[in-house]
Amino acid sequence: MLRVTSNMMNSQLLLNLNRNARTMNDTQLQLSTGRKINKPSDDPVGITYSLRYRAEISSNEQYTKNVDSSLSWLDYNDTVLGQAGEVVQRLRELTVQAATGSNPQSALDSINEEVMQLKEQLVDIANSKLNGKYIFNGEQYDVKPYDFVKGTDGTFDTTKAITTDSGQIQYVVGEGVQLPISTSGNDVFGYSSDTDNIFAVINNISSALKSGNITAVSDQLANVDTRIEKFLTARSEIGAKTNRVELMQERLSDLNTNLTELQAKTEDASYEELIMNSKIQENIYNASLSVGAKIISTTLVDFIR
Repeated sequence: MLRVTSNMMNSQLLLNLNRNARTMNDTQLQLSTGRKINKPSDDPVGITYSLRYRAEISSNEQYTKNVDSSLSWLDYNDTVLGQAGEVVQRLRELTVQAATGSNPQSALDSINEEVMQLKEQLVDIANSKLNGKYIFNGEQYDVKPYDFVKGTDGTFDTTKAITTDSGQIQYVVGEGVQLPISTSGNDVFGYSSDTDNIFAVINNISSALKSGNITAVSDQLANVDTRIEKFLTARSEIGAKTNRVELMQERLSDLNTNLTELQAKTEDASYEELIMNSKIQENIYNASLSVGAKIISTTLVDFIR
């Protein structure tokens, strides 16, 4: 038969008091943080899932930033191409006006003055930058693509052959998902060998206007029209890329919502349950203290009684 001594009772009491205090402290910690997992020992399996969700949410946030940046790039490209299209459309109007054959040389010279201004504007557009990056020079976005010098007429000498970089700027928007979003300047404004290279066309129109060669002016209309079509094609391609990126943006948003919900289910505490448990544990701890006071207060005088 086991003999229960006072020391044994005191030790067991202190053990139980510590356990009850620790349980109550854990519950109060969960109440104060709002999380049921505050250290790995709270839920070894749950903390594994929690860390995994946190890592995926962090990656998803970076993908979302990349998507936002790519949308900004595509929107700006579309805006710039729209501006270029307006310039070329105005060039066509001037070409039609000059090709009527009823204009004196003074009128042709005036038209040529505006054509030169349109050339200046196109060069500026071709060298457009976003966040310090040239948008029409592929992966060599830190190099000015259309680095023309001023000619004798005071405008850019666009007779120089230009080859822009064809490399694609890739934005990572998901696990193993990369989207090419850049547009080469040659695809937009024409290669040096293209008869409808917009800068070559402008130079030809300008030369014809200066010499009063109406036939040569009229001959450039077809080239202007084909270049306008290529501007529209480039804008449609950007529109298709934008649609793809927007779909990816919606997908990332849905994924972020799902991951956040899973993380919350794993980590977040139930306040109603915690408040109830806290009250129960507080009562248990107070009862333990009350009982313990009677046991520990036993003295030699109590035994003499």
